[in-house]
Amino acid sequence: MTITMPRTDIIDTPTLRELMAADPAIRILDVRTGGEFETMHIPGSYNVPLDTLNEHARDLADVSHPVVLVCQSGARATQAHGTLNGHGKEALHILEGGIAAWEASGGDVTRGTTQRWAMDRQVRLVAGSIALTGVLASTVVPGAKWIAGGIGAGLTFSALSNTCAMANVLGRLPYNRTDPCDIEGVLNQLAA
Repeated sequence: MTITMPRTDIIDTPTLRELMAADPAIRILDVRTGGEFETMHIPGSYNVPLDTLNEHARDLADVSHPVVLVCQSGARATQAHGTLNGHGKEALHILEGGIAAWEASGGDVTRGTTQRWAMDRQVRLVAGSIALTGVLASTVVPGAKWIAGGIGAGLTFSALSNTCAMANVLGRLPYNRTDPCDIEGVLNQLAA
């Protein structure tokens, strides 16, 4: 049974549930880090972290099935959408609110045995800690206030550019690393 894909690129969780029930050809591509994916993901989804997706965008854009992109809240999925769309992928959608909205709406999730914080939570912890340290240190060393200012400027740039250098750095820490994405295996499964 084939259904008509929504005309909008952003779909909500009830629409995704309907699509999954009606069309087994729909593919869910989770672009969060491997660690985040291992902690929790939508059953049947495929994990291709955003940095891996960028390297293999042309191959992923050639997948003939409709694809729904998922991340924690929607920002990384939006970046992935732009990349894949730029390589000609059609029938491409973003889950509004990401895995957080999916879980909050009662959607099924597969949970791993290892629990890791979502990347945005890790970024908030590190950025907040550095800014607080800068403010506290400025009581002794007045110039330390610029540390907090630098973090504020970085967060502002991150929001305006929809990128996050701190998340890229944190994603490389051993805590967030998992086995590398088997892109060939994922591509074969996506094409099936």
